[in-house]
Amino acid sequence: MGRSRGGLTTKVHALVDARGLPIRMVLTAGQVHDSQAVPALLDGLTADTVVVADKGYDADWIRAMIEQRDAAPNIAAKSNRKQRFCFSKSLYRERNRIERFFCRMKQFRRIATRYEKLAANYLGMLKLAAIRLWLRTYGSTT
Repeated sequence: MGRSRGGLTTKVHALVDARGLPIRMVLTAGQVHDSQAVPALLDGLTADTVVVADKGYDADWIRAMIEQRDAAPNIAAKSNRKQRFCFSKSLYRERNRIERFFCRMKQFRRIATRYEKLAANYLGMLKLAAIRLWLRTYGSTT
């Protein structure tokens, strides 16, 4: 847990697939910048993947890391960026999948209210909820 203006907090960073199902989740302390979770999220990224991210992840080293893995970054540029990159608005609209993923995760009361004190226990509950999302999608209907 990290200290922020609101008290002791953690942030959940997630990588989801095209269906909005979680591939990887990382917890960081509340005061840590979002971009610090990128190396852990992109570990094992397959080639020919398009990575869609918001302006918080607009950094040259993040773009280079994505391109090193033979993937294509589709990240909106910050307003103060001098150099503009190729950017697809239609692909960027798909970024709402991550927002919908977090909404589905918050339907689990234990995730939304965070009963666990330890970050490891909270990450375990996040993974359990992620398994339930996968089972709902690919599980048997009989």
